[in-house]
Amino acid sequence: MGGHIDLYLDIGAVNAASGNKPPWTLPAKAVYGVHDSQRSLRAVGLSNVSAPGDLMQAGRTIVPLRALLYIKSQYPAATYLATWRALFHAFWTLHQPPITPEALEQTLASIPAGTNFASSSPPETLGKGREEEGRRLFSAEEVAAILRAEKSVEYKNTLRETTQRALDQGAFGAPWLWVTSAATGESEPFFGSDRWSHVYAFLGLPYQDVELLPPGAAKGSQAKL
Repeated sequence: MGGHIDLYLDIGAVNAASGNKPPWTLPAKAVYGVHDSQRSLRAVGLSNVSAPGDLMQAGRTIVPLRALLYIKSQYPAATYLATWRALFHAFWTLHQPPITPEALEQTLASIPAGTNFASSSPPETLGKGREEEGRRLFSAEEVAAILRAEKSVEYKNTLRETTQRALDQGAFGAPWLWVTSAATGESEPFFGSDRWSHVYAFLGLPYQDVELLPPGAAKGSQAKL
């Protein structure tokens, strides 16, 4: 069971090539999106997340994407995932999108060692045990190497290639997942943040789906699976 999921694409390039547009550019979707985003945040227990102003500007994430491709190739999975966690926190909670080399450098240099990417606590509160106090996930030299790699032809080409691969697979927006089953070797596309049950079923993973409880059962948050 299990498999592999590809996540990388330059959403601006995908939208331009596919003819798609961000949902908030359609007025009716923008109005509805306020309700949908708040419901989604409540569903996963988040209360300190919101859009950082102009998403068209903030969403130009080519710089951090190239950096992440380098980190993924050079560091353990835990480091890579902790970096994702910190970048999301900077973007959606601190409203400091790490979309320029300067902003990215500041974010990378501030990630504490021992950051737990699966925790609901913000990165700056993580990894603060006595043995970790004052340490950072990346040294100054490592941050400099990441920034050099981000500017390199190699990782510029890598992001172009992963984006083109997504387009060749039919991508038209995000989140776009190309999922390959380890059991069968077959791959299928999945679109949308609410499609995880479909992904689990495709991979043959055990999961518990949402179901309506009988009348008289607990309601609201007490009824969550």
